[in-house]
Amino acid sequence: MNDATTSRPARPVLDVWCELQCPDCHAALEDLRAVRERYGDRLELRLRHFPLEKHKHAYVAAQAAEEAIDQGQGWPFIEAVLARTGELGSRGEKLLLEVAAELGLDAEEMDTALIDGRHLLIVDADQAEGKAIGVSGTPTYVIDGERLDGGKSQEGLRARIEEIADRLLAERG
Repeated sequence: MNDATTSRPARPVLDVWCELQCPDCHAALEDLRAVRERYGDRLELRLRHFPLEKHKHAYVAAQAAEEAIDQGQGWPFIEAVLARTGELGSRGEKLLLEVAAELGLDAEEMDTALIDGRHLLIVDADQAEGKAIGVSGTPTYVIDGERLDGGKSQEGLRARIEEIADRLLAERG
């Protein structure tokens, strides 16, 4: 092994195990926006999919988010769908395609991606990894190996994320 394979990532990573039909993830949206604004490119914020069986449109929404990422509008799409979790519950794929069109994405290509299932493996892999590390609900955050469960309460989580991110950034100089 050389140093390149054992070194830490160039910037800290915050994994956000999320589900786009989840009311708790909707409630966490402001915290996610605030963290993204505060750290910009200094902190890598990664959406990790954890669709819950109780939300019938969560799995397809995760696939749509991956297509939005491929089309270069991942976070705008994710935020737009999270802002409308209730509507996603009643409108499903129609809402996802509507949001894609509103953001200037290729909605036809998104529709094709949802039909051909090109993003299924990413969603399934995220969900399997989440289960393996003990994720049981959403949102759940993982930063520097510490898991923070936001499904029970968002109280104090943003402050804890910022505390860890600040420490990691200071360590990197």
